[in-house]
Amino acid sequence: MLNLNSSNKIIITGAAGFIGFHLTKKLLSLGHQILGIDNLNNYYDINLKLNRLKKLKSLNNDSFSFSKVDITKSSVLKKIFSNFKPDKVINLAAQAGIRYSLKNPNSYVSANIKGFMNILECCRHFNVNGLIYASSSSVYGKNSKIPFSIEDRVNLPISIYAATKRANE
Repeated sequence: MLNLNSSNKIIITGAAGFIGFHLTKKLLSLGHQILGIDNLNNYYDINLKLNRLKKLKSLNNDSFSFSKVDITKSSVLKKIFSNFKPDKVINLAAQAGIRYSLKNPNSYVSANIKGFMNILECCRHFNVNGLIYASSSSVYGKNSKIPFSIEDRVNLPISIYAATKRANE
């Protein structure tokens, strides 16, 4: 569990994304030391991501650092974990989007499965004390019951994206 009452060293993957940006901003305001990781791919507007990072750096230069990293590169990820020594990891990194997964399924398997496995292995080898993983409502697939519930079946994915997020769960 993430103890918000004491300072933690936290790696946040996908830090330049919408959720990553807002979460990083909040955790910095609570006194945590954050290392943001993002590959800054062009699936979403890169300038938007760069502006988010600029804002984060301007909030607190001492408590926020950033590394442009592809989580599928295990050797680079291992160096980061070794140097930063995180207490916690929040994995928001993923190749997003349902339509694009139909055109480029290999990028989803690489980022969402191999990349997540690299995160898990780094957490294991570097004795990280907590991991939070962000899944997706896409795992509910053809489930027609609204609102979704954690009790619902999630065995009917309708895209590679959903299947990779479910595999990580």
